[in-house]
Amino acid sequence: MFKTLLIANRGEIACRVIRTAKRLGIRTVAVYSDADASAQHVRMADVAVRLGPAAARESYLNVERVLAAARDSGAEAVHPGYGFLSENTAFAQACAAAGIAFVGPGIAAIESMGSKRAAKEAMARVGVPVLPGYHGERQGLDELEAEAERVGLPLIVKPSGGGGGKGMQIVTERAQLRGALEAARRLASSAFADPSLLLERYLPAPRHVEVQLLADSHGKVLHLFTRDCSVQRRHQKLIEEAPAPGIPDAVRERLHAAAATVARTIGYTNAGTVEFLYADGEFWFMEMNTRLQVEHPVTEAITGLDLVEWQLRIAAGEPLPFEQASLAPRGHAIEVRVCAEDPDQDFVPSSGLMHRADWPVAAAGVRVDAGFAAGDVVPSDYDSLLAKVIAHGRDRAESIDRLQAALRRTHLAGVADNAAWLHRALGTDAFRAGGVTTRFLLEQAAALAAPAAPPAAVLQAAASAVLRAPRERALQLTQASPWESGDAFRVNLAARGQVTLVWQGRPQAVELVAAAATEAPNLVTDLHGHDVVAWAQGEKYLFSLLDPREIAGAGEAAEGELVARLPGLVVQLAVAIGDAVEAGQVVMVVEAMKMEHSIAAPHAGRVRALHFAVGERVVEGAILAEIEAGPI
Repeated sequence: MFKTLLIANRGEIACRVIRTAKRLGIRTVAVYSDADASAQHVRMADVAVRLGPAAARESYLNVERVLAAARDSGAEAVHPGYGFLSENTAFAQACAAAGIAFVGPGIAAIESMGSKRAAKEAMARVGVPVLPGYHGERQGLDELEAEAERVGLPLIVKPSGGGGGKGMQIVTERAQLRGALEAARRLASSAFADPSLLLERYLPAPRHVEVQLLADSHGKVLHLFTRDCSVQRRHQKLIEEAPAPGIPDAVRERLHAAAATVARTIGYTNAGTVEFLYADGEFWFMEMNTRLQVEHPVTEAITGLDLVEWQLRIAAGEPLPFEQASLAPRGHAIEVRVCAEDPDQDFVPSSGLMHRADWPVAAAGVRVDAGFAAGDVVPSDYDSLLAKVIAHGRDRAESIDRLQAALRRTHLAGVADNAAWLHRALGTDAFRAGGVTTRFLLEQAAALAAPAAPPAAVLQAAASAVLRAPRERALQLTQASPWESGDAFRVNLAARGQVTLVWQGRPQAVELVAAAATEAPNLVTDLHGHDVVAWAQGEKYLFSLLDPREIAGAGEAAEGELVARLPGLVVQLAVAIGDAVEAGQVVMVVEAMKMEHSIAAPHAGRVRALHFAVGERVVEGAILAEIEAGPI
């Protein structure tokens, strides 16, 4: 076994790999960018090496710097995690040339699955089902448009060299096609350094089902059963479970066999996942992820195996000591991805100082793989994943109940997060019934919506928290004068107080008697600056305490201005100064946290100013453009 391991990643996956390596007695080396200098994975490792500036291309994607860190720290092996360099053939080749073990498959296997176009053609030749589409080498936009006409609508456009749903575009109308191709190519180039695309027939309501594999260098290929990852936003997974529910045994066996065929065809070793689309008892090959998956903990829960340990053992040349017949799934496991994002604003990513992070305490069947703790800064430069919360139960119902209970004990403040949304999703009748499709978010929109208003008990508890703050704190949060202090003191009378809480821009005055101002059961509050956060029954309520003059003036300065909600890079200008625009028309596109965000006109009018050009970076709160209202 290796003595020193470098983890070429960050966040929760780096922390997760470090935990297993430490258990095995392996010295760990973390790498970090300037944005992650004090990150949790840096604190956990035995040694930490700086790579460079925050930009991934200058740090986590810089092969030379990662290899130099490995050499200088005496690492015998590199674990790439997922994302970044995990499926990069140049990096795997560089490791081999440097005599450093790459914890993953061989170079040929990565290459064979590195292009979705080539992979689909190869799998079709060996009888693995694939959807109709275009996977060819003619990549001109005119040629792709012609092939799209042949394939027919609806179709999906995918970057050939990437994964994780990044850059995918769904086209349902002919007029959307050219824009979708351009957007997909733009992100494919920036995220994967490979502009090639593939086209595929779009199934409107499939399930996303996958098979986990382990394969050693001695010829043994084992499947570790199925997972379902159908709950997604922007083609990126949010909820995953194992085994995949509601699949007939005969079809399940065919899925296992098809996945094993994929691995044997390309001579695969180490851990990998074959992904399929599934509908009406049939399935089609999508891609193979030649790395560890984000959702691997649910497979670990039902098999009792530590997949990172077996990745390391296989990379060290050890054979798999168990047979397929000895493996059987035990119970059911579900994982949710807790991300720094705002579901109420189309899941826009969030960044900043996370001043509170209460992850669920250890409980029966509950596991947390977290990459951030209280006091950590969530950078805007990388993926928004904060942690994964996993629950294992005797059956699916028990795992759902345990996971919801765990989310009710999750309290994050300082950044927006999706924990409450996940709690709602798990509680829907559709999810509890099993077998939801990738249209879950659309079909369950009403059930997934946030509460229209905070309950009275939450308002009372939040106001009570303000009144119970230390006297100096209360003065800051309510009135400037000690004669109007927030501590509710009155001579010879029951103390009363009033606090104005702003909920979604609307002020709400809350009056209560201090003697009754106690914390409501099962309700947690947090005060930070002028923010008051309350958590109750899985929901998160964010209030502000503002000077009335600030409330009255809020929004006046923003009339017609388009403001950046988080830092990013301008990748497209869709209009010019003086152009007439309609309400909702895209003005520019900003890439932030590995996603593209369209900035739309808030109303009809004319473009008065564009404050940034393509290629320029923007900071959070920057005014991007100005639209002068008026008829067009």
